[in-house]
Amino acid sequence: MKPKRYLLTAAILGALAVLLGAFGAHGLEDLLHPYRLSIFDTGVHYQFYHTLALFLLGILLGQKKYTHNRLLKDAGYAFMVGIILFSGSLYLLATRDLLGIDDWKWLIGPCTPIGGFCFVIGWILVAVGVWRS
Repeated sequence: MKPKRYLLTAAILGALAVLLGAFGAHGLEDLLHPYRLSIFDTGVHYQFYHTLALFLLGILLGQKKYTHNRLLKDAGYAFMVGIILFSGSLYLLATRDLLGIDDWKWLIGPCTPIGGFCFVIGWILVAVGVWRS
């Protein structure tokens, strides 16, 4: 993926994080138990952190020195998958009663640590990619 696509993806994920954060703070505060709301909030925070990381990767990959760095590109993919699995599963787990998907907890729950592992892999790939350049 080209640097421009990383930047565009980060911009969309950032806007989505703002919308989800506002929805959680204003639309869900009376509907969810505070513990569930904190789960939702954790998803928003991690989405923001890794959206910013993806944005910075887009800038870094635009630099001549890093343009063809496969490890940095793969780190971006790991961050994207991590956002979908980690943050996405937390959003679903927090709102599962409202969505009527409480029976899906067995399927959604394992996605959270897999997404977290993707975040870790992404950061390791960034470290190795920068080290090797």
